[in-house]
Amino acid sequence: MLWIPVTIAAACLQTGRNALQRDLIGPAGLAGATLVRFLFGLPFALALAAAALSFAPGYRPHLEAEFWIACAAGAAAQVAATAALLAAMRRAGFALGTVFQLSGIPLAGLIGLALGDRLSPWRWLGLGLTCAALAVLAWPRRERQAGGALAALMGLAAGLGFAVAANAYRQAALGLGGGHAFVAAQITLVSVQGLQSAVLIAGLAAFDRPALAAVVRSWRASLGAGALATAASSLWFTAFALAPAGPVRAVGAIEAPVAAAIGRHRFAERPSVRQLLASAAVLAGVCLAALG
Repeated sequence: MLWIPVTIAAACLQTGRNALQRDLIGPAGLAGATLVRFLFGLPFALALAAAALSFAPGYRPHLEAEFWIACAAGAAAQVAATAALLAAMRRAGFALGTVFQLSGIPLAGLIGLALGDRLSPWRWLGLGLTCAALAVLAWPRRERQAGGALAALMGLAAGLGFAVAANAYRQAALGLGGGHAFVAAQITLVSVQGLQSAVLIAGLAAFDRPALAAVVRSWRASLGAGALATAASSLWFTAFALAPAGPVRAVGAIEAPVAAAIGRHRFAERPSVRQLLASAAVLAGVCLAALG
């Protein structure tokens, strides 16, 4: 059951990272803000991988073609999902933007099922309850229906991308073998962040050099976001190596009420009664997914 506290810690760190990234959207643009979490997190990821390997001197990972295919698929899906999440946050607010992308919870379970993961009926009930509660949270108000609908679509795209990435990273870590989940997770993380940073830098250098320059100029603030991103990703990857992606993503939904609290205090966003009740239902679904 180690994956449960690991996932909760990852979700809390991820919410803090998202808050820092939101402030970088303006000067760097969506692609630049997406690059921040990968590029400035890479040095921390390398340090974590080196430290993990030093405690497992006999570990020999199997870096075969299947590993790199899984890393590449997950990296591409995560980049697209991160950009969609940031766009949803900009249109719908920080808390609701975070909630929209959690639609990937049942998708992660279904993709994992296709890849061989098996969940109990109680865990499927937890995934379903969490998804239903998040749908209530994400339903746009009438006065904001146009913007909310577009934000919801972006959030659904983010959820699908994160579901694909979660299962891809699980398959990559499991494929390394050796029985060291934490070490395998750190090697996977370094490989993925290296791929993501290289592709995003090349893309911005070719099509949006001002955004790339803005990322470089904001390096002080970006280091903080990068450190939080790596800390969160390290724990997420470890959780995926320990448990199926569906329950991990469901327990990670604990970030919804955390995001609501941050949105209220940092960005002056006030949750409605409906949002508070739905958040309570999310917590119930999290408990079922974790303990079922």
